[in-house]
Amino acid sequence: MSELRKLNIPYPIVVEGKYDRLKLISVCNAKIMTTEGFGIFKKKEKLALFREISKRTPFIVITDSDGAGKLIRSHITSAIPKDRLIQLYIPKIKGTEKRKSQPSAEGTLGVEGMERELLYELLMPYENGDALSAAAENPLSKTDFYMDGLSGGEDSRSKRASLARALSLPEDMTANALLEAVNVLYTREEFLTLISNKYR
Repeated sequence: MSELRKLNIPYPIVVEGKYDRLKLISVCNAKIMTTEGFGIFKKKEKLALFREISKRTPFIVITDSDGAGKLIRSHITSAIPKDRLIQLYIPKIKGTEKRKSQPSAEGTLGVEGMERELLYELLMPYENGDALSAAAENPLSKTDFYMDGLSGGEDSRSKRASLARALSLPEDMTANALLEAVNVLYTREEFLTLISNKYR
């Protein structure tokens, strides 16, 4: 696998956790987001972000093959039009991830435990190297948010709320959550144009 180039996937990808994300980063170049496990049931901004993304582009969903993964997938599927989702499924394989001392409740491997070759083959049909977004190549940073007054200032909270309203996102999003949303929804140039008059 090491001799193979990374796949360039033009669609955002949603997985459950950070270790799943790290595994996919080793396989492809893409905007990879997490549900923070069951955090998606508690944090309304996550589902709001996914809804907003779906208006602009289809996105890929890859969850674990266990009961928890099915619940998370079902929660996303219930909120997003089916034609905006690319549902990919990993096989149910018995085993324990290397970083864990105990197997999962169902004793199966999650996305992080899959062989890279398997994930490569799963994602290959969706590759389009020319369609990688500029947002993925040149993302906004926390420093950009600070310079634009969206974090670290006395009125940053109100500025973020105003920006979130403009983007049809929850007004109480944290700076980190809003930054993630902006990096998925807009290129750097589009965002700077958006805020050039109102927020600077």
